Amino acid sequence: MTVHVLALVGSLRRGSHNRQLADATAAHAPDGVRIEIFDGLGALPFYNEDIDADGAAPAEAARLREATAAADAVLLFSPEYNGTMPAVLKNAIDWLSRPFGAGALGGKPTAVVGTAFGRYGGVWAQEEARKAAGIAGARIVDTVSLAIPGSVTRFAELHPQNDTEVAEGLRKTLEALTTGAAAA
Repeated sequence: MTVHVLALVGSLRRGSHNRQLADATAAHAPDGVRIEIFDGLGALPFYNEDIDADGAAPAEAARLREATAAADAVLLFSPEYNGTMPAVLKNAIDWLSRPFGAGALGGKPTAVVGTAFGRYGGVWAQEEARKAAGIAGARIVDTVSLAIPGSVTRFAELHPQNDTEVAEGLRKTLEALTTGAAAA
């Protein structure tokens, strides 16, 4: 059985270290784990109940919901913007929380990892993302944590994929997520 993990990256910047981290996750995924990196969060309109009425969500929101519903687990990659998660990631969580009580994140094993320039690696942003996803109905996997500090210098010449400490942290995260998915 293959465990399908949907990755949502909270940075839209070309060359984003969090996107590189998502790519590293796909490269280090063990046999039986498939990572799908969702592209399209930048095209997602801000959540507005007026445009999410009667099952007529915008196409990009419907695509995000379908991809999430089809996944066995979700892995959020969050940089830290002004002490919290980026708006694009929060917006995705908002879309996935609806319809209330039956959103695509409902009961889905979900973990949060990331890297940031600061010395704590985006811990505050990850805490906020866990909180928002949990309120949206996700089953938060908090037995592992991966907050990588100093992204600008650490990954200046070394891709996260080639960092052994990062690879080990990603392996542990995927192990916890797949265990959570199997339990579901």
